[in-house]
Amino acid sequence: MKVYFNSSCNICRAEINLYKKENIKDIDWIDITNNKSAEVETQKNDKTLLRRLHIKDGEKIIDGAEAFLLVWKKIPKYKFLYTFFKTPIIFTLFSFFYEIIAFFLYLKNKKQLSK
Repeated sequence: MKVYFNSSCNICRAEINLYKKENIKDIDWIDITNNKSAEVETQKNDKTLLRRLHIKDGEKIIDGAEAFLLVWKKIPKYKFLYTFFKTPIIFTLFSFFYEIIAFFLYLKNKKQLSK
């Protein structure tokens, strides 16, 4: 599984660094900052990648709140988050609030996009 994240965002980097410390062998952490190969691998442009967390699992690309569920499911220390947030009503709320937060982080970080 490959996780595409924005390391130029302080908040994103801090959260991903917590997950990286768990040294999960099945996860490749890919920084999207100025990374054309990430765009090719995901078939997403830099704007789309910057907007949400993305995962490539096999040939499938998953983004947003669902991507976080998959990350948490793979990391034993955070599996409780997967268990809690996957329940339908909680996932709906989580997805809604994730989109709001992700939008503001996108606005904060969109200056990094190539023109």
